[in-house]
Amino acid sequence: MRTTISLTVLMLMSFVLSGCGRDPAATATPEADSLQALHNDSLIWLAKSTADKERAFYVIDSIERAGGIGPIRANYERGNVCRQLKEQRQSEDYWKTAVGTDIKGKAEERAYYKAVAYLANWLQAKHDFEGALRVAIPAVARMKQSGVASYTSIGIHMGDMGICHQKMNRNAEADRCFEESYDYMKKAVATDTSQYAIENALIILNNTTLFCMDARRYDKALHWSACVDSMLQAYRQNPNANQRVLALQEARRLNCLACILLGQGKKKEAEETFVRYQQSEAYQKGWHHAPGEYLIAAGRYAEAAGAYADIENEIAQRVGKPTLDIIQQYVFPKFRANAGAGYKDTAVAVGLRMVDALDSAIARQKKDEAAELSAIYETQEKDHQIAEQKAAISQQRLVTTSIVAAIVVLALVIFIFFRHRAAVRLENEHHKLLDAYDRLEETTTAKERIESELRIARDIQMSMVPKEFPQRDDLDMYASMVPAKEVGGDLYGYVLQDDKLYFCVGDVSGKGVPASLFMAQVTRLFRTLATQGMKPADICNRMNAALTEDNEQGMFVTLFLGLLDLQTGHLDYCNAGHNPPVIGGGEAAGEFMEMEPNAPIGLWPGLDYVGEEMATIKGRPLFIYTDGLNEAEDPQQQQYGDERLLATLQRTHYERARQVIDTLTAEIERHRAGAEPNDDLTMMCIHLKTTSAE
Repeated sequence: MRTTISLTVLMLMSFVLSGCGRDPAATATPEADSLQALHNDSLIWLAKSTADKERAFYVIDSIERAGGIGPIRANYERGNVCRQLKEQRQSEDYWKTAVGTDIKGKAEERAYYKAVAYLANWLQAKHDFEGALRVAIPAVARMKQSGVASYTSIGIHMGDMGICHQKMNRNAEADRCFEESYDYMKKAVATDTSQYAIENALIILNNTTLFCMDARRYDKALHWSACVDSMLQAYRQNPNANQRVLALQEARRLNCLACILLGQGKKKEAEETFVRYQQSEAYQKGWHHAPGEYLIAAGRYAEAAGAYADIENEIAQRVGKPTLDIIQQYVFPKFRANAGAGYKDTAVAVGLRMVDALDSAIARQKKDEAAELSAIYETQEKDHQIAEQKAAISQQRLVTTSIVAAIVVLALVIFIFFRHRAAVRLENEHHKLLDAYDRLEETTTAKERIESELRIARDIQMSMVPKEFPQRDDLDMYASMVPAKEVGGDLYGYVLQDDKLYFCVGDVSGKGVPASLFMAQVTRLFRTLATQGMKPADICNRMNAALTEDNEQGMFVTLFLGLLDLQTGHLDYCNAGHNPPVIGGGEAAGEFMEMEPNAPIGLWPGLDYVGEEMATIKGRPLFIYTDGLNEAEDPQQQQYGDERLLATLQRTHYERARQVIDTLTAEIERHRAGAEPNDDLTMMCIHLKTTSAE
């Protein structure tokens, strides 16, 4: 009953407002303007709360026609109505219209910043980071000059811009935005006595730490974690500090810091930090309970499986049916944890539920998009009809006032004739529009399905290469792989049996999904044959025989395969068309190894691969890589080159295998200078240490 009365009052007030407008002769006062603005805000809020799109739009349209709000505020509010009804594409259209409208007055400027915030966040959620930046950059520039926006608002926008750059691998731009965001947050904390500024600053800084950590930029992540700690210490001095906020943000900092330290190889410090996180107030009270990521990274799969045990029930209680992003963010780690812990039955059950959930989420997404496209079409068709009606009325009035009565009949005939032609054209355009929307829906659905499948394929592919390496006092080994696209064709692997270490690095021809499938086959063959104790050349012969069979696509792989005796340092190896590794480095004066000219594997059947050997490589680091290293290009398409690679390794003082690879990774980033990678990049470094007796 109350809702019906409220809606009735709302409609009556909107009708009066739209019909009257302002009297130009009336004397306006600041108090009257303030009351009128408050009245308009109340009407819009009440309209949005009804969840009735038609009524809400009627109220917004009425207030706009009466001059109570401008077009930017009107389109911003229309976008919010659609957002509440989960019509995100229509929301995006209205917010884009608001952002693209000329700004007139402070009220419209404030509405413009709100529309920018919603639109940029939506585009970022869609992974359209370039689009989000195109919206945010001019808005932030205006914020800095106009004086309307607060330091906190500017800092939040700069932080979001940094995240977009980070997601696009523009590290230099990301760091600039993060630093500028931090400067504005410090200004906000210094000038705003409310707790709003510092609480937002803590959230933004923790988010910055998290995204740098996700990008494996551990040094930067450590820097921002220290900034969070500094701001937390200052906030603790405030007697009115929100203790829940303090506890929650401190827990977030500790959790991220533990993952960062683990990523840097500081396992002891990471474990101590993780214990502090588990002892924190927020963790104990359940305000922040997300240990799974650290536990998986630390290889503590059984504990991780326990942490994710109830995640599916929590998802069902909070959001009902999960979306694709939620499945990827929460259910995938549960599967990995149970698989890593060896809980085969549970892993299979989770995998089956995951497949069912993916199918359901994709079906729901298709249904929602189809309904949303239909709603967009109906709205656009209605707007088109209204525009046609207005044009017809204007034309009819002009004919009525300008043409004499004697030619009225003729005018009507002409009008009907052209109206008929317009109707025919409209019908044709209508069918064309339907076809266009059908094609758009199919294209959009296919594109998003492919992107989702490629993300899943990348996760599967990255799970096939080892992340942990032998922990022995006499052996230091590390490797990394970075695909140029969602999935790639590089590979590396090792098999350790007693004191015999088999290892390989390879590069499959081509890129994308075909290369990744061939890479998976090569990886499987290497692991199977290495466990049989064969020589590297014999393994290459067996792999070539298997891969040339029914190889209609002509795929092949260049491969360096070695067998290292960890007691004597003796190295048996076979190079199948791969780049020559570098032996030595730093004080050991590195040099390219001379190789037997074997062909790549998979090209021709019946080849007899020639193996080679070295008496010992003890004390001499062995560096193996793919051509994504020496052929990396800068913006002028100049390659990094073999000479620069060898010079870099010769001047790099060897400390650890990982340090060598991190040094080369940083060198390649500097050389690219922002250019997109043109090939996958894989590196492996092995150092068999000498004993004091040797």
